Amino acid sequence: MAETVLVTGASGGLGRLMRPRLATEGRTLRLLDVVAPEPPGDDESVQIVTASVTDPAAMRAACEGADAIIHLGGVSVEGPWSDILANNIDGTRVLLEAARDAGVRRVVLASSNHAVGFYDRDAAPEGGLPAEVVPRPDTYYGVSKVALEALGSLFHSRYGIDVTCLRIGSCFEKPWDPRSLWTWMSPDDGARLFEACLATPEPGFRVVWGISNNTRNWWSPKAGEAIGYHPQDDSEVYADEIMAAYTGDLDVPEQRLAGGKFSTGVLGARQT
Repeated sequence: MAETVLVTGASGGLGRLMRPRLATEGRTLRLLDVVAPEPPGDDESVQIVTASVTDPAAMRAACEGADAIIHLGGVSVEGPWSDILANNIDGTRVLLEAARDAGVRRVVLASSNHAVGFYDRDAAPEGGLPAEVVPRPDTYYGVSKVALEALGSLFHSRYGIDVTCLRIGSCFEKPWDPRSLWTWMSPDDGARLFEACLATPEPGFRVVWGISNNTRNWWSPKAGEAIGYHPQDDSEVYADEIMAAYTGDLDVPEQRLAGGKFSTGVLGARQT
C-alpha cells in the first residue's frame, strides 16, 4: 500500500543515514529541512521541502496528505536556551499541531539519551534500565527532549495520535570510544527501529530505547521488542580496536554516565 512519510531534519546526520534505508517500494519520502536535502535520484520517490519546523504555515502544508511523520528536526547539540526553546520545544509543538490538523495518525519523535543523561551505567537494575525511566536531563538539549516526550504524550492522550519517542543513543556508522560501545545504534538497526514504529498495529504512546543489540548494553530491550524491534548489530565487533586505542580512565563520568560529555559540561568533542 502506498504511503507518504514526512521526515523532518532530513539534511541532518541521522536524516541522511535513514534516507536510503527508508526508501522502500510504494513509499514516498517527503524530506523537510531548513537546508534543502539533496534532490531525488532517478530511482527515488522523494519530495523535497525547504522549511523550518518553527513555521506553522509551512508545517501545515508539509503535513497535508502524510500518513506518518518521523521528526528528526531541531538543534542536535547543546546551545543557548533561546535556540533550544524555539527549535526543539516550540518546533515540536508546531509539528504536532500541524499533524493533528492534517489528520496524521502516526508520529515518531527523536528523543535522546540526554533526556536521561545523569543515569549511571553501574547503577542499572537487573534486566537493564527501562525505556520509560523518569527523566534526568543533562543539558538544555536534554530538557528539550523531555519536553518533546511530554508533548507527544499530550497529543496522544488528547487527540489519539500514535506517538513513539525514541531515546536514541549514538547512531553513527561505527562507535568511537568505550561509552559508545553501549550507546551505539547502527544505521541499519536505526532503520529497523523506524520501520517497527511505522508498522506497530496498536495506537498508543510509548518510549523506546534507540540502541543496537550490543553485548555491553545496559538498557532494557523490552519496549522495543513490544513493537517488533529486533536489532541485529553489535558494537562488540569494534571493541578490540576501540579499547586498544583508548588511553583514558574508564571510570570517569563522561564514560560512565548515559549522557557522556554532555553530563560533565565538557562539550567540545563529538558526542551524542
